[in-house]
Amino acid sequence: MLKLSQYTRVAAFTMIVCAASIGCQQTAPLAAGPELFAAPPVVSGGQAPSVAIPVGPSGAPLPEPGIVPGSSSVHANVTNREWAWEAIVDKVDDYFRIEREQQVQLVGNVLTEGRIDTFPQLGATLVEPHRIDSVGSYNRWESTFQTIRRRAVVRVIPDPSGYLVDVEVLKELEDLPRPEHSTAGAASFRSDSSLPDQIREPVSRTELSPYWIPLGRDTALEQQLASEIKACLDSHAQ
Repeated sequence: MLKLSQYTRVAAFTMIVCAASIGCQQTAPLAAGPELFAAPPVVSGGQAPSVAIPVGPSGAPLPEPGIVPGSSSVHANVTNREWAWEAIVDKVDDYFRIEREQQVQLVGNVLTEGRIDTFPQLGATLVEPHRIDSVGSYNRWESTFQTIRRRAVVRVIPDPSGYLVDVEVLKELEDLPRPEHSTAGAASFRSDSSLPDQIREPVSRTELSPYWIPLGRDTALEQQLASEIKACLDSHAQ
């Protein structure tokens, strides 16, 4: 025990001497590193920093990314009411099958509002390039892999200088209780001895589901149809 205590004292004394010698040495100050989180600059005069807004060649501000310029309501000059109504009906007929129409009429000294309603129509798919009711690649791909239908309501509001045409296209998704031609829930013993005749089964669908899920408005188709109506009416008014 005596030898161990002597060794302990010697080791402790050596550590104290080394620590004292290191502590007496002068060390150079550390260089200041880059600030990772700097304070915001102080703006004199109490004015907030301005944010640059992109503008076009004419000086008007450009639309934000993702926002498509255009509107589903357009105003067009009209000189011939009969011709203008037939032109509007013809443009709507390029996209939809018309269910009913109520023409703008002059009752006394007041022009009544016109309205065009269309039948619901399944969206154009990738294998139907001749149809133009699916505007954009997204809508065409969606109509290919999902059962999407659209119907349009066009309001024609007369004013002293022409017509205000408002186009509304509603989009719906078919709601099926289960996938078509599936065997889910049909696991049961057959009571007949004959196999089903595949030849007599219909190749295409003959009846759609009575339930549809609203998907909102199709703004792309609304703007395209409204712009075509305006271009047609304005060209005749010039």
